[in-house]
Amino acid sequence: MTTFLGLAETVLRDGFIYGLMAMGVFVTYKILDFPDLSVDGTFPLGACVTAALICAGVNPWLACLAALLAGALAGSVTGLLHVKFHITDLLSGILVMTAMWSVTLIITGKSAILQFFNKPTIFTYGPMQHLPQVLYQHRHILVCLLLVVLVKLLLDWFLSTKYGLLLRGTGDNSQYIVSLGRDPGTIKIFGLALGNGLTALAGSVLAQLGENADVNAGKGMVVLALASVIIGTSIFHRVSFLKATTMAILGAVLYKACLQIALQLGLPPHYLKLLMAVLLTVALLSQRFYKKGGTMNART
Repeated sequence: MTTFLGLAETVLRDGFIYGLMAMGVFVTYKILDFPDLSVDGTFPLGACVTAALICAGVNPWLACLAALLAGALAGSVTGLLHVKFHITDLLSGILVMTAMWSVTLIITGKSAILQFFNKPTIFTYGPMQHLPQVLYQHRHILVCLLLVVLVKLLLDWFLSTKYGLLLRGTGDNSQYIVSLGRDPGTIKIFGLALGNGLTALAGSVLAQLGENADVNAGKGMVVLALASVIIGTSIFHRVSFLKATTMAILGAVLYKACLQIALQLGLPPHYLKLLMAVLLTVALLSQRFYKKGGTMNART
């Protein structure tokens, strides 16, 4: 029973961390309809920025904010390449993703892994030190839960504002945004900055959890994030009281649960990337099935 509870806590903790990234990809993929591959670069960027700042003695929460801003800057570059220089969306993301590998190496001082063991993190800094022992043992999941809920509420609030509605409209019908006298290109750049900022924040939190940053940590992150969004929206789309951001978070938790179950059943770790690709394929096919089913029901 203790083992099961430990595994469940690990799945929830990791699911909440990747839920931050899933919400970011939800903005770019679902709202803007932009297949953003720069996620694989901005995730380790957030981790490396955080590691470098914590090693320099910076407050870990400020390091999270710096990681978010760094990811937003990288996302803005993706948007500029696409909007201002008319490079295709896929190539824009690939260019930034490739560039970020060198940027992260520069940040870490040419080291593939930057460790900051026994340094203050968001899981040990400030109020965390004053928690009762019972709660302190579960501080990782508590911090991740509070952080993902806070980001979700802020994102839901933003999407309900005037600018948030313009962001939604840019993905649905950019010509309508033009008719309102707004520039859809500028809004798209902002959306990419927001999505990649949240992705970098997820990398920051994961780095502080493991007390190290790996420049190769971004490999497969776009697959994980897309699968989380698609799984969440496919399974929970009929639950009317759930917001799309909540679906993305739940999708990330379910996705991590599938990977954890596979490992517990004896799947070798080097097969995980293959399993991730299979899960995304199944999610895409199920989404297409639901769309066809909805169309048929509407016709009947």
